[in-house]
Amino acid sequence: MAAVELETLEDQIALITLNRPTRLNAIDGSLIDGMDGALDALGSGDYRVAILTGAGRGFCAGADLSGTGEPWTHSDRPTPPFKTNYDAQIRLAEQYIRLYELPIPVIAAVNGVAVGGGLAFALHCDIRIASENARFGSVFIKAGFSSMDMGTSYLLPKLVGAGVARELMLTGRIIDAAEAYRIKLVHEVVAPDQLIAASLNMARSIAENNAFGVWQTKIGLNTALDAPSLRHAVEIENRTQMLTGFTNNPAEAAKAHQEKRAPKWDPL
Repeated sequence: MAAVELETLEDQIALITLNRPTRLNAIDGSLIDGMDGALDALGSGDYRVAILTGAGRGFCAGADLSGTGEPWTHSDRPTPPFKTNYDAQIRLAEQYIRLYELPIPVIAAVNGVAVGGGLAFALHCDIRIASENARFGSVFIKAGFSSMDMGTSYLLPKLVGAGVARELMLTGRIIDAAEAYRIKLVHEVVAPDQLIAASLNMARSIAENNAFGVWQTKIGLNTALDAPSLRHAVEIENRTQMLTGFTNNPAEAAKAHQEKRAPKWDPL
């Protein structure tokens, strides 16, 4: 059984399922390998939007601490333990960055517990939709480490504000879906049996827009969020709009509006 499954829900919309349900989809080497393959597929140009979810009762319970999972890295030569641990840390962290920097939007369909590295998976997605059964927590600190891990200290404050992020990261407190919605960690909370349908509706609303504009909006937003000033962000916007003007999409949008029909966008 593959630790990560990829299927096409409909034209150019992918569903990625973390698939270690007996371990609440906890992260081990097989899951990291599977996500590497899924990210390769998502970056191939075959998909416009992806949905990331978990099999069974959990979204992702973070690192597999049971000692039964596959190692995160492999070495052909003797390696000091600190180097092995560092290489493993880097490998997973780089995978999250790959997810964040994908050229297509990713929707996290959080069906259950999303803590530690599972919270990080959700944070690195563009949009988060939660089942009423979802639970979230920055619980690294409860495992004897700090909460400074896997991009959480960068992304969580951007989403919920520094004050809320400090409280969650310093206490390691687990919150339910209702609180996650209240603090704006998730965009929507739905009944468990409606989670994939709600995520698919969101994916469709993105995919109906022009591919060039969606691509540029995603990478442009990521860049503008790190811009040191408004002027820097506006310069990014100016250049993006000028590039967009070289496509047929603006003219097609105007023509479709006049003819009262859906636009036929340029392929990317």
